[in-house]
Amino acid sequence: MYTASESRYEKMLYKRCGLSGLMLPAVSFGLWHNFGDNGDYEKMKAMCHTAFDNGITHFDLANNYGPEPGAAERNFGKILKEDFLPYRDEMIISTKAGYDMWEGPYGNWGSRKYLLASLDQSLKRMGLEYVDIFYHHRMDPNTPLEETMGALAQAVASGKALYVGLSNYDGETMEKAAAILRELHCPFIINQNRYNIFDRGIEKNGLKTMADKLGKGIICFSPLAQGTLTNRYLNGIPEDSRVRTDGRFLKEGALTEEKLAQIRKLNDIAADRGQTLAEMALAWLLKEDVITSVLAGASKPEQILDNIKAIENLEFTEEEVAAIDDAIR
Repeated sequence: MYTASESRYEKMLYKRCGLSGLMLPAVSFGLWHNFGDNGDYEKMKAMCHTAFDNGITHFDLANNYGPEPGAAERNFGKILKEDFLPYRDEMIISTKAGYDMWEGPYGNWGSRKYLLASLDQSLKRMGLEYVDIFYHHRMDPNTPLEETMGALAQAVASGKALYVGLSNYDGETMEKAAAILRELHCPFIINQNRYNIFDRGIEKNGLKTMADKLGKGIICFSPLAQGTLTNRYLNGIPEDSRVRTDGRFLKEGALTEEKLAQIRKLNDIAADRGQTLAEMALAWLLKEDVITSVLAGASKPEQILDNIKAIENLEFTEEEVAAIDDAIR
């Protein structure tokens, strides 16, 4: 029988999510990878235990995480039932809907039909009455924004979600969505977007600036750029790396000599700061108030402990920030 560590809240940093009352751990646990039916269940449990024992209260999922779609929620639900039900009120559990989930015209995008049906399915898989945050996973160019936002508001009104969020939105669309949700008195508090030292997309599409202006939090997925912002590829591509074992997300062709040279420069900057490259990459995100949390996945418990070390040094000099920018030009 699992018993959580009594010291679990002593070291973690918690940051307020925009102007809301909710605080999230600076490092959250993402279940995008390694929680599908091809994963090791005992290792999944060990990672969840390690995360919670060290103050990571936020566990992030989506309806389509697997493989197969739904598998991550199902496996996490089993872990919840076996180990975490006594701690449910200490946990933030989020899920999303927006990508392909089932056959036919009602199994993806942003219709009211899809979003509310998907949330019901997610709750059933996890054995929950509600999630803490329910996200629309991607912008839908064909469904009226009012319909999608109305579905999110309905999720809260029905008691099946406490807060809502938007994922993969740009700044202009998020501003319009926020206005609708405000009229509906729906607690929209957070944006989930890809953001890391290599990928500055939310700086270019206005999301980062608009989130700050409107008082909405940002949680970053892929903060380590699929492992390239670690020491994993400094000396070539390991045979057991994701590039070799799962080429869906990081292609070998992406690791050009130019990219490897950038990684080595960044690694040198991190070493001068007394950090690993991964620690510095997470700290680089968390140094800003608008960034509430980083979503770091893991394939083993030790990686979770390594990620948490990032919060030990979140201060950057202007020279260090400039050096990081220069390294990736």
